[in-house]
Amino acid sequence: MTNRETTEALRLLDEHPDFKVIRRIMPRTTVGEPAGREMLRGVVVDTETTGINSAQDAIIELGMVLFEYDPDTGEAGRVLGSFDQLEDPGMAIPPESTEVHGITDEMVQGKRIDDAAVAAFLDGVSVVIAHNSKFDRVFLEKRLSVFETLPWGCSLAQVDWRAEGIGSAKLDYISYQYGFFYEAHRAEGDCYALLEILQQPLPKSGQLVLKSILDGLAQKSYQVFATGSAFDTKDLLKARGYRWDGEKKCWHTTVAGDAAVKDEVVWLKEFVYGGKSARVEIEVHNCLTRYSNRRGNRAIKEI
Repeated sequence: MTNRETTEALRLLDEHPDFKVIRRIMPRTTVGEPAGREMLRGVVVDTETTGINSAQDAIIELGMVLFEYDPDTGEAGRVLGSFDQLEDPGMAIPPESTEVHGITDEMVQGKRIDDAAVAAFLDGVSVVIAHNSKFDRVFLEKRLSVFETLPWGCSLAQVDWRAEGIGSAKLDYISYQYGFFYEAHRAEGDCYALLEILQQPLPKSGQLVLKSILDGLAQKSYQVFATGSAFDTKDLLKARGYRWDGEKKCWHTTVAGDAAVKDEVVWLKEFVYGGKSARVEIEVHNCLTRYSNRRGNRAIKEI
């Protein structure tokens, strides 16, 4: 079959209601052509690790893709480079982790991520984006302090995929919904996939995914601790999305924006504290500390 015949067959399949064509993502050198506009630099990052516990596990692979973008529209321009390095974690990689990413002890033996090369790659970057920044940022800041100095966005936490009609927020599932696939669970490949997703319009709002993340960077987020809440309110708190902090012995949640934190305090007073006066702890984060294990500014609020 010739290329022309293949293209025509794919077009016919795409137009048929019973079929959907899924295309492989190929690394790009250019995403778009926002000519004549002021461009900033962004970087997509992904890590592979020995496990999910940042206190005991370690990074074994760091992937990054550097690109230009228009801060007003979220449109990407040139892809300026990619980075992928392995690192020996100084411990055996658990078999269950290798099953996910395919990285073995032999592949990382004697290798180390080049700190200076990472810093040079990130020079001039205005935003770092990961798909689950809460995971990647914690591991990266533990290993490479340069990531503490940069604003972070998150394509998982900052996009309401379900509200946009996409039933799962997993990167490979979102990719399928947009009509492409990739070799998942290796860092650099995941980065190219995420860059592709960042340039897609959200199904309902129509806004580019990257633009929606950029719009949220300046917004403060608030971690609200329901201090002193009664034991019998735990199911109510859990149903609202609160999580238990074993160290503080307290339920907490995170909301974005001033209006949301005001609404949360009103809800707590009415449903958790029974209308009585109470004290809650609120920790404020911005894009420089959001998704990090580092503390934001904390204050006690009387409600």
